[in-house]
Amino acid sequence: MAGQQGREPTNFIALLSEWADAHLTLVRSISTGMAIAGVILLAKSIKLTTKFTNALEIPVEFIEKNVKLRGRIHHVSEQGLEIEHIPISLPIISSLQKRGHSDGFLLVRLAGVELTPSGTSWLKEETKPAQMMWFQLLGRKDSTLDCLVIINKGRFSSVCLNEEILRQGLGRTVQIEGLAHDSKMYWKLHKRFLQAELKAVKKNKGIWKEETFIEKIKEHIRNYKYIQKLKQFATWLRIRF
Repeated sequence: MAGQQGREPTNFIALLSEWADAHLTLVRSISTGMAIAGVILLAKSIKLTTKFTNALEIPVEFIEKNVKLRGRIHHVSEQGLEIEHIPISLPIISSLQKRGHSDGFLLVRLAGVELTPSGTSWLKEETKPAQMMWFQLLGRKDSTLDCLVIINKGRFSSVCLNEEILRQGLGRTVQIEGLAHDSKMYWKLHKRFLQAELKAVKKNKGIWKEETFIEKIKEHIRNYKYIQKLKQFATWLRIRF
């Protein structure tokens, strides 16, 4: 203690200033890096809060990273689902965005599924306009998105429409557009779809329904009666002419 008498207190601010002067390039690099990171984060946040009204507006990186978006089903047609995109709402970011024309719907197909007319009818009956849902981006072709579509069926449950259509025998499994065939995600989803389709095959549902024994007997009787009428007509022709 005695040896420290007469010394001035250590000036930490001055030391820090001297260190910064000596390492000015490093300090500038850190500041620049933080600024760039902030700009990137802001840009990503703005994209997440943007309402997409056309498939072509969605950034390519969203498709490549298979981002999940939220929305409501507006209409069901033979071409697919017309979905209103409901973006994430962040007050600070939203205040920076320009308010513009926000009308329009995204056309979404159930990836990996070939729908039957019965499947389209089933979707119209099972989905409601105000029902919240999520659609995971898997691919995009022109103005159509190929997605994994998940709807909420209750407070704690949800249903993947791609799988449910196959499980009900209302569609067939086809290749998943937009995903590389050698990717892990492709085979994971394709396996799930095939398993769902197999359940419909085992239970004879939808397009996989087989005629019952009685239905087969009735068909044979109808065919027999038709053949008998043809024979009677042939006999009548011979007698007549």
